[in-house]
Amino acid sequence: MSLANTQTRYGTVAKSFHWLTVLLILTLWPLGWFANWWPYDTQAAFDTKWLLFSLHKTFGVILFAVAILRVIWALTQTHPRLLNGENRVESLAAEVVHWVLYGSIIALPVTGWIEHAASTGYAPILWPFGQGLPFIPKDVDLAVAFAHMHVALTWVILGAVGLHVAGALKHALIDRDGIMSRMWFTKKAPPTPPATKGHGPAPAVIATGALAIALAFPFIAGEEAAATTETSAEAAESAEAPAQTARTTEPTGEAPVWTVESGTIGLTIQQMGQAVSGTFPEFTAAISYNPEATGPTKGEASLEINIATLVLGSVAAQAQGPDYFDSAEHPTATYSGPIIAGEDGNLRLDGTLSIKGHSAEVPLPFTLTIDGNTATASGTTTVDRRTFHIGDSMTDEGSLAFPVEISIEITATR
Repeated sequence: MSLANTQTRYGTVAKSFHWLTVLLILTLWPLGWFANWWPYDTQAAFDTKWLLFSLHKTFGVILFAVAILRVIWALTQTHPRLLNGENRVESLAAEVVHWVLYGSIIALPVTGWIEHAASTGYAPILWPFGQGLPFIPKDVDLAVAFAHMHVALTWVILGAVGLHVAGALKHALIDRDGIMSRMWFTKKAPPTPPATKGHGPAPAVIATGALAIALAFPFIAGEEAAATTETSAEAAESAEAPAQTARTTEPTGEAPVWTVESGTIGLTIQQMGQAVSGTFPEFTAAISYNPEATGPTKGEASLEINIATLVLGSVAAQAQGPDYFDSAEHPTATYSGPIIAGEDGNLRLDGTLSIKGHSAEVPLPFTLTIDGNTATASGTTTVDRRTFHIGDSMTDEGSLAFPVEISIEITATR
């Protein structure tokens, strides 16, 4: 058998690329499906889900490499003439599907790879492939956009594969024209195709248009949904969204009341050895503070945090689940206590943090800068997630570390 293509059959190289692509697609789709739907309510389940995603991503990168080599080879080869070239509609459809498949096996892994590179808290691509891509920043919105495109292209390639298989079965069972011998490893002589005129660039143009529509569809549909439905989730989509202080309550005591103008409540977890940072874009605060007050207590502060607005990279949805923050049952967390000046003059909030019905004393050392009537405070502390029964099923620190860093930065006026 010839390595190169001829007018009547595909060569050994093209056949090898074809069947390797088939094998990869048949591996990737179930891996992706099971990875998405696999539970993560126990450590063992989480580890399995993580492995499934890692395998899916790794085989996806392999598919991309195979697809590039396959396309380069195809561009240097003769393409066997169509056996159904005299049927203009059927032959055009066959060529369009052919080009859609070529485009999909490149675009599908690319969108997945970009989603991965733009995400934090991900299941890694296995060695020897890297995790990042040049010019692709860590960006939640970018990751979400390419995730939508990846899903859309998944349905495109499944549809194209279905049409391709249906066409092959028609040739084999109805037409009985021996077309399968052109792509299978056999010495059987393939049928001689009729000398018919091709369709020129039309199939490639149609396929490109179809792929463009598929890539744009999630965003078109999303904009239409957003026009009719307003949700607070829009605020949580961007890690850069400013905090919204919906109200300022009057603290007890005689210290002056400070009104919060802006601020950020952040957290950083360690997942699979990688730092994943996020924010709670929505919270309310009540603060009183008098630096001239006698005694160590200079005021008090209380925060109420909207847990449902958490932005935490690609694991935000997981963090809202019952084993973690359980935002459906416990939509808010609170943190309140007196502001204390130590003997060294350093300030701290001796606060009680309540999450998911569990409370603990969590001191927060912070720095304070006052410029006229404007004050800026920032501080960082660390808690153990197990204290609040966050991720109880995750007993392996290698998967999800116990310490969680919490940072608060607030600008207020009086």
